[in-house]
Amino acid sequence: MSTEERAAARGMMQKAELGRTPEEQRAGFDELFASRPLGDDVKLAERTLGGVPALDVRVDGADADGVILYLHGGSYVVGSARTGANLAAPLSRRSGVPAISLDYRLAPEHPFPAAVHDALAAYRELVEGGQNVVIVGDSAGGGLALATMLAARAEGLSQPAGAVLLSPWTDVSLKSPSMDSRGDDDPLFSRANMAESAEFYLGGADATNELASPIFADLKGLPPLLVQVGTAEILLDDSLRLVARAAEQDLDVSLDVIAGAPHVFQYFAGFLSEADEALDRAAAFIKNRLAGTGFVGGVA
Repeated sequence: MSTEERAAARGMMQKAELGRTPEEQRAGFDELFASRPLGDDVKLAERTLGGVPALDVRVDGADADGVILYLHGGSYVVGSARTGANLAAPLSRRSGVPAISLDYRLAPEHPFPAAVHDALAAYRELVEGGQNVVIVGDSAGGGLALATMLAARAEGLSQPAGAVLLSPWTDVSLKSPSMDSRGDDDPLFSRANMAESAEFYLGGADATNELASPIFADLKGLPPLLVQVGTAEILLDDSLRLVARAAEQDLDVSLDVIAGAPHVFQYFAGFLSEADEALDRAAAFIKNRLAGTGFVGGVA
C-alpha cells in the first residue's frame, strides 16, 4: 500500500475525548466495533471459561487441535468478548484453529488485578483440560496476555505454546519515550488519554507492578512471542522495549513494525494489504506454534 493509503487509514481515526465517563466511552466503542460483521462463516456462542463470560468464536472449518484465547483491547476500560471477536475470527479463519474471546472484568468498577485474575482463571481451565493454547491480545489485551503468562508461571501452570501481541500496552506507568515523541503521529491516543485509562485501571495500585506493566517483569520461561506494531502510535516503544527485553532474556521473539500504520492496524484488513499480511503472519505463527514447529523471521 502507498503512503497515501496508510495516511487514509489514519484519517479514519480520531483522538479519544478526555473527561468522558467509562459508560460514555463504552457506548462509543461499542457503536464502532460491537456489531461489525464477522462473516457468514462465523457463529458466536456464549459460554463461561474459568467462571468468566466468554464467546466461542466458531468459524466453519476451523477445527484444528488447540485453541486461541483472545483478550480484547480497550485500555482495560472498554471492549468486550464481542469486540475481541473482530480479530479472533479472522485469525481463526486463517489458522484453522478455534478461538475463544474472553469478557474479562473492566475498570474502574473492577480495577487491577481483576482482569488478570479473570484471564488466568480462563487460561487455567483450558490447560487443566488438556488444551494446547496460544494467547492473543491487542492493546491492553496484549499487556494482559503477558500478565496472564507471568501469573501462570507463578502458579506453576504450563505456559502456552506462544503468544501474539498486537500493539500491546506493556507499561501503564507511561515511561515509553514514544508516549511523547509519537504524539503528533498517533491519530487515536495521547499521553493524557492513556494517563486517564491507567488511573481507571490501577485504582491506586503501583503502576510498575509486573502484572500491570509487564515491561518490568522477568520474562524468562515465557513462550515464543510475535509482536506487531505500527510507527504511528504512542505505544510503539511499549513494543520495542518489550522485544529488546525479551531478546536480552533469551526468549524467542519476532517483531513486525509497519511504517505509518496506526494502533492495532490489523482492524484495517481488506483496506490495507499490510493488515491482511500481518494477520496472515500471525495465523502462521499460531498454527506452527500449536504444531510444535519453529517460526523464524516472520516466515512459517
